[in-house]
Amino acid sequence: MRVLIIKTSSLGDVIHTLPALSDAARAIPGIRFDWVVEESFAEIPAWHPAVATVIPVAIRRWRKHLLSLRRDPVYRRFVAVLAESPYDAVIDAQGLLKSAWIGFKARGPRHGLDADSAREPLASWCYQYKHRVPRGQHAVERVRQLFAQALGYALPDTPADYGLDGARLFETEVAPRRLMFLHGTTWVTKHWPESYWRELARLATAAGYTVRLPWGSAEEEARARRIAGLSPAIEVLPKLNLRGVARELASCQAAVAVDTGLGHLAAALAVPTVSLYGPTNPALTRAYGPGQVHLAAEFQCAPCLRKQCTYTGASEVQPACFGRLPPERVWQALEALLAET
Repeated sequence: MRVLIIKTSSLGDVIHTLPALSDAARAIPGIRFDWVVEESFAEIPAWHPAVATVIPVAIRRWRKHLLSLRRDPVYRRFVAVLAESPYDAVIDAQGLLKSAWIGFKARGPRHGLDADSAREPLASWCYQYKHRVPRGQHAVERVRQLFAQALGYALPDTPADYGLDGARLFETEVAPRRLMFLHGTTWVTKHWPESYWRELARLATAAGYTVRLPWGSAEEEARARRIAGLSPAIEVLPKLNLRGVARELASCQAAVAVDTGLGHLAAALAVPTVSLYGPTNPALTRAYGPGQVHLAAEFQCAPCLRKQCTYTGASEVQPACFGRLPPERVWQALEALLAET
């Protein structure tokens, strides 16, 4: 059986799809997946053993010049690849108009969420088979349910299995007393205060741990170097692709993360992680898996789901909600997690 998956972004969303492939591979021997994914995340699907072909898409670039899109050779190759051969099923796991549009380019019966389940209800008009998956569940479980309905197997009651073996994939072993701090994220409001990262790094190195700091932008690199200035036991990593970051993560005994795609990657690689949530809601999109500890700010306006903080009261840190997650509390949670590993 050959199936096309459409799940283009974001990093966390792509990772959340992996357990559904593991379910399907167990239920349907010999099933193989092709996966349409945004080019910046194209490394990840290939790590799953059930994925045969990764088909990069460049929607983020293409939408800047829609009028000349048909003349773009990359776009034309993309359309040609999708139309090469038929699929037994085309599953839109994104539930957006842009992903539904991609489904029309493929050959095969189109499956997706119904209007009450999809993020953009109009997308459901594009599917030949619409599936109801109740909201209010974690994204991992929703995708698992969608795949089970679309491919006709009983949803297993086993825990989510991302299908990633870090030691095998990246030829690395866990180094004792090595930590990674995943300090970078997108929204301004999801950033834990830098002063808190510095204090957490001080606590970790004083306890005999080394700390590794990845980065993906000039701003993140500058922050990492300021934190690393505290101690020679803190290392700023070179700029890495996703595979490089994953390899470093797989070698760490544990991690601390804000609400970021790399936090989900840590969970997929079974790296014990303390994740910090201020304006966002861990109930629906938390790092999902064993060894994951979630600390949510218990604040009067959290979770607000806002990209800009609107709190006007007095606060020693910004955003104010993170004042409820001081470094000492995070270190205590991390120490307890490390004691279990």
